[in-house]
Amino acid sequence: MPQFDVVIIGAGPGGYVAAIRCAQLGLKTACVAGWPTASSLSPLGGTCLNIGCIPSKALLDSSHHFDNIRQHAAVHGINVSGVGLDLDIMLARKDAVVATLTQGIAGLFRKHRVELFRGRGRLQGGNNVTVTDLNGNVSETLHARNIIIATGAEPVSLPQAPVDGQRIVDSTGALSFDEVPARLGVVGAGAIGLELGSVWRRLGSQVVLLEAMDNFLAAADAEIAQEARRTLVKQGLDLRLGARLTGTRVTASGVEVQFERGGKAEVIEFDRLIVAVGRKPHTAGLGAAAAGLQLDDRGRIVVDVACRTNLPQVYAIGDVIAGPMLAHRASEEGVAVAERIAGKVAQVDHALVPWVIYTWPEVAWVGKTEHELKAAGRSIRTGKFRLQANGRARAMEAVDGLVKIVADAATDEVLGVHIFGAAASELIAEAALAMAFSASSEDIARTIHAHPTLAEALHEAALAVDGRALHS
Repeated sequence: MPQFDVVIIGAGPGGYVAAIRCAQLGLKTACVAGWPTASSLSPLGGTCLNIGCIPSKALLDSSHHFDNIRQHAAVHGINVSGVGLDLDIMLARKDAVVATLTQGIAGLFRKHRVELFRGRGRLQGGNNVTVTDLNGNVSETLHARNIIIATGAEPVSLPQAPVDGQRIVDSTGALSFDEVPARLGVVGAGAIGLELGSVWRRLGSQVVLLEAMDNFLAAADAEIAQEARRTLVKQGLDLRLGARLTGTRVTASGVEVQFERGGKAEVIEFDRLIVAVGRKPHTAGLGAAAAGLQLDDRGRIVVDVACRTNLPQVYAIGDVIAGPMLAHRASEEGVAVAERIAGKVAQVDHALVPWVIYTWPEVAWVGKTEHELKAAGRSIRTGKFRLQANGRARAMEAVDGLVKIVADAATDEVLGVHIFGAAASELIAEAALAMAFSASSEDIARTIHAHPTLAEALHEAALAVDGRALHS
């Protein structure tokens, strides 16, 4: 039986990063990874790299170029005619991006001597892990001094809209349509629904998003959510809040969707329907019950602050435990657990995990919202700055957006930063770094920002906390 210091089950952003860091620290490391169903995809990178974050961003980028050329080139004095779309090439580029990155992880595994076992990992007694194929046949049994579970999450299904892979698809199917649907429905207006809806809207679909909640982007700051909603609707997304799905019926020409809104029953027909109502922890096939692994009432593995499960020397990280289902959070937990196993001190500050929604403009935030802080009885001050007054945004024709900083009224410590605007996914890193060092809004305000840059909007918002913004 092969012996390892660490065996990691799963090779997504949490698992593969944990494996590399374990190997860097001198630990003999193995990673067990495979898809739950037959697939030609590499297991390396997991959902994020293969059928989630990366391919969706590739399509968002391609569709953004297409939309810009069609809709916005003229204002720059660029006259374009006969613009066409070759969807096959666009999808092939997306696949090539994924392939390059999965090959990169394979190279890193070879470099750091991480052993990859292809198959599904299952917990056994005595800190053993079996590697099984899709039929449950055991091909290998590994012994580990430590085990890290990083099996990620899978799409939530709806009985009212059973996925058939043709007319009704989940987020994976929505990455590979063979043609642009004329009428596209999306159930769910969270990050996944908004991003996939944006891709196909830019490519020519009439997109309707059906969101059961009455509030748009309820987790985001209310002002930022309002700004985002106004802009996305102006772009052409048909957003219907308070729309509860009651049923679907596949027809010869598409899929008929029944839903209730405002106490009234409504019916609408689409060519395709995307179900994007969230994700749930993936623990099937892990052998959790037989091993005595504790799960909570939502199927998540129960861990302590150090990501330890109730089983000795068994850890769990990422989407399979409670917390935000974000790739970067899983990676940081993977690094932290690897370092703890190696006897080092490690910490992940879950209060400072940035959130990003990759629409255009983007939505990003870190820390608490104004509403959360007021509800907790905190006395706060806020500073806001609109991108309309930012020179770089004006030069880019990207003036939609707002930067908002929330600070403690007494100490001026920055408690939350919320951005809707171009490159918000990049700008939020400065805010996260500042907050990691307990920076005040004055600290940001006194930091010289290059001109002209979008980052100056963060500088101006910091000045605005003290009522001294220079350009608004």
